[in-house]
Amino acid sequence: MAWTAAASLCCRLVRAPPVRRRARRRTLCSAARSTDAVDREYADLNLRPLYPNRGHHLRIRQHVNPLSALFVEPTEPPEWTEVFEDPLLPLMVDIGCGSGRFLVWLAKNSGERRNYLGLEIRQKLVERTQFWVTELGLRNVYFMFANATVSFEQIVLSYPGPLSLVSILFFVLVDVMELTAEVQSSFLQCPDPHFKKRHHKRRVLQTPLVDSITKNLCLGGRVLVQSDVLDVATDMRERFDGYADVFEHADRIDKDLQCDDEGWLLDNPMGIRTEREIHAELEGATIYRRMYQKTRCFSPDYSIS
Repeated sequence: MAWTAAASLCCRLVRAPPVRRRARRRTLCSAARSTDAVDREYADLNLRPLYPNRGHHLRIRQHVNPLSALFVEPTEPPEWTEVFEDPLLPLMVDIGCGSGRFLVWLAKNSGERRNYLGLEIRQKLVERTQFWVTELGLRNVYFMFANATVSFEQIVLSYPGPLSLVSILFFVLVDVMELTAEVQSSFLQCPDPHFKKRHHKRRVLQTPLVDSITKNLCLGGRVLVQSDVLDVATDMRERFDGYADVFEHADRIDKDLQCDDEGWLLDNPMGIRTEREIHAELEGATIYRRMYQKTRCFSPDYSIS
């Protein structure tokens, strides 16, 4: 009995060295499949050789608190004539653009004459993506380190052309720490959904931002919301449904957009999937999408309850 007690005491006092947990085989296989799928989807960009010193691997915080003092000051708009060849073109803004491949692909391959602006709160991602843009010689896409919640209004008000499309694409981060560094980086395509109710205030899509999007979007402009988390998608949908006097569901106008019985778009309307969307679909997740079209002017006195 005395020996047992002594042994127990020793076990409490002596800490065993930490043991690195082996990643599950299924998760690693999934990560490899995700990386391959992303590479295939974005193959024509050929981005790998464009960052030879650092490659794809960036050490990046998985979550950033948008309420931190570091992010409460609005970001100054750029000189639009310096970042876009034609700053009078219609503008698409991707809020929480993550790694940026989605917008870079659209800027290079989309047949639409428009400019593309990515807003991202993780500075390292912005620096890398803007490097890609410079190396590719693209003059219709630009990325900014900014907290969209406090900077969106100031940025879009300064843009000389019309705001024609806003995309807000939220995805959940699943088992990210068990994935490779490259896949971890691409999992940052969208902001953290913040599941706990007391953290909902940290979600990007708050009432002031919805007001600003609604006010500044041009007539005929569209908003795309998307998530693999039903609660998050429903929350975004309800916020824009609250502006029924301003927005119509785009599928009621564009018959090429097909929805299920609950009103979610069946297919991605952009012609290219985001990286996180690729990962989520490989895992068998359901993607909830909704697109709105502005059909009436926004009244400053109008607000949702």
